[in-house]
Amino acid sequence: MLTLLSMFYYICLRRRSRSGTRGEALTSRRAVESGQRATLPISVEVEQYAKEVLDFSSHYGSENSMSYTMWNLAGMPNVYPSSGDFTQTAVFRAYGTWWEQCASAPLPFRRTPKAFHSQDYIELAFEEPVYPTAVEVLETYHPGAIVQIMACSLNPFSQNPPTDVRWEVLWAEEPTKVLTPQARQFSPSIKQLSFPTNLIRVEVNSSLLKYYTELDAVVLRGQKERPILSLYKMPRIDICDLSDSDEELSDPGASFRQAGDGKHINLGNGYFDKLPYELIQLIVSHLTLPDLCRLTQTCKLLHQHCCDPLQYIQLSLQPYWSRLSDASLGHLQGRCTLLQRLNLSWTGNRGALTLTGFSSFMKACGGSLVCLELSCCHFLSEPCLEVISQTCPGLQELNLSSCDRLHPQAFTHISKLTQLRRLVLYRTKIEQTAMLSILTFCIELRHLNLGSCVMIDDYDVVASMLAVRCRSLRSLDLWRCRNLTERGLAELAAGCRLLEELDLGWCSTLQSSSGCFQHLARNLPCLRKLFLTANRTVCDSDIEELAANCPALQHLDILGTRMVSSSSLRKLLQACPKLLLLDVSFCSQVDARIVQELCGLFPNVAIKKSFTQ
Repeated sequence: MLTLLSMFYYICLRRRSRSGTRGEALTSRRAVESGQRATLPISVEVEQYAKEVLDFSSHYGSENSMSYTMWNLAGMPNVYPSSGDFTQTAVFRAYGTWWEQCASAPLPFRRTPKAFHSQDYIELAFEEPVYPTAVEVLETYHPGAIVQIMACSLNPFSQNPPTDVRWEVLWAEEPTKVLTPQARQFSPSIKQLSFPTNLIRVEVNSSLLKYYTELDAVVLRGQKERPILSLYKMPRIDICDLSDSDEELSDPGASFRQAGDGKHINLGNGYFDKLPYELIQLIVSHLTLPDLCRLTQTCKLLHQHCCDPLQYIQLSLQPYWSRLSDASLGHLQGRCTLLQRLNLSWTGNRGALTLTGFSSFMKACGGSLVCLELSCCHFLSEPCLEVISQTCPGLQELNLSSCDRLHPQAFTHISKLTQLRRLVLYRTKIEQTAMLSILTFCIELRHLNLGSCVMIDDYDVVASMLAVRCRSLRSLDLWRCRNLTERGLAELAAGCRLLEELDLGWCSTLQSSSGCFQHLARNLPCLRKLFLTANRTVCDSDIEELAANCPALQHLDILGTRMVSSSSLRKLLQACPKLLLLDVSFCSQVDARIVQELCGLFPNVAIKKSFTQ
C-alpha cells in the first residue's frame, strides 16, 4: 500500500500542487518514501462562546429589551439543554410560509440560484481568532433552520483591518424539516480554512418549520496555529495537475477543421445562430447571473445575447453579497440600462460598496427602477438616499429593513419618491417628523412596515395621518410600536377601510376594555391577517366580533391572552372558512387538550400552541 502511495504521489509531483509549494510537496514525498508519517505539532484546541453580536437581519424581540432578541446569543447558554419557548433565547422574526402568502410580500426575483436558501442571518464575534475545527449551535426549540455557516478573514476587534475581506463557507445545506421540536446541539462537519477567524455568520431558512426556531448559544472550536495535514489528509490534487506540461495549451483554430480537399470548414456556432433572436434570449434567461457572465466569454453571438439589457430587467445580487464590490457594479452598469427591479440586500458592508460606486450605478441604471431592496445595507448614508430620490423618480417599492445605522435625517429624502406603494422601514431610526413628511407626499402607499421603529414618539399622530392621506392602504405593520392608543386605532380603522393586514403585536398600550378591537373588526371587513400578539386584554367579545365581521380572515395571532375561551375560538373557526393560521400559545384558557380537539374538527387550520419544558 505504501509503495502504491509513493508511486502515485511521485506522479503528482511532476506538476506543482495548487495547494502548496513545490518544496513542501517534495518534503512530503520524502516522508512517504521513508515510510514516515508527517509529524503534527502539539496544538491545544480552544473552545469559546460568542463574545458579541455584530449584526443580524431580524429578531422577534424589541430594541430595548433582551427577551427573544439576537443579543441573547452572546455568552454562555441560558436555556440549553432544556427545550421549549424561552424568552432568554434568540428568535428570528418569521417562520413558515405565512409571510410569503400575504399581499405585502414582495414578488420573488428571477435568476435566484437554487442553492441560495438564506432568509435571515446573524454575525457573531469571538475573542480569539482560530483555525476552526467545529462550530456548534445550541438550538432549543424547533431546530433545523440553519442552512449555512460562514467564516470571515476580518478580525472585528483589530485596529488595522485588512483591505481584502474574505468570506468562506464552512458548511451549507438545503433547509431541513426536523420532526421533533426538542433541543439539540447542531455541529455539522466543516471544511478547513487557510486563515484564522473569530467572525462567524450563521444563515437560516425557517420556511419548513412549524414554529419559531430558538437559538441559545454558538460555540467556536479551533486551534491558534494552522494545522499541518497528516499524510493521509493531503490536500486534494486537481486532475489537471497530472499533466506532464507546465503550460495550458489552447487551440486557437479549434473552430476550424481541414476537409479532405484542403478547404477549411467553419464549424462556428453550428445551427445555433440560425435560431430566432427571441428564442436565444429565452434560453439565456434561465441562467443564473454567474453563468450568464461566463457565457458572455464564449463567442461574439452569445456575448451579444448575454449583454442585452433585456436580460437585466430584474437583478438580484443578494445571493452574491460576500463577493460584491464597486468593481462588480461597474462591470454590470453598461448592461442594466433597462433595470426595473434591483435587490442589493445584505450587500456592501465593511467597505465592499462605497458611496461613489453606488451613486455611479444608480445614476446610470436607476431611471427605470420600480423596486429597490436594500435590507441590511449598512453602507447606506444620507447621500445614498438622496441619490435614490434624485435618480429613481418612478420607484414604487423600497425596502430599508434593518438599516439601523442610517441617520434619522436621511429618511427625509424618501418623501420625494411620490409614487411609492410599498415601504419597509422595519428596525430603522426614522423619526416622527420624517414619517409625517413621507405620508404627506406619498399618498399612493399600499404597504407600510414600521415594525420596531422606536424613534417615533406618537403613533397616534402617524395613524391619524395614514387615515387622512393613505386611504388605499392594504397592509400596516406596527409590531412593537410603543404608544398607539385606541384613539389612533379608531381613526386608522375609519380612514383605511381597505386594510387586509394589520400587525399590532406587542402594542401593550391598546386595551380591549375601550372597545377598540371590536370597532376594528366592524370597520375592516376585508381583514385577512390580524396579529394581536401578547395583548393580554383580548377577550371573547373581540373574537366573536371578528367571527361576525371578517369572513376572509386567514391569519390570527392572539398569543398570550388570558381571557379567550374555547367557545369563542370555535365560533371563529366556523365563521372563517379561509382561516389558515391561529396562534393560541400561552393562552391560559386554551390548553393542549382543547387545541388537539380543535385540530381534529378543523384540520385545514394550523393551530399553534408552544410549550416551555
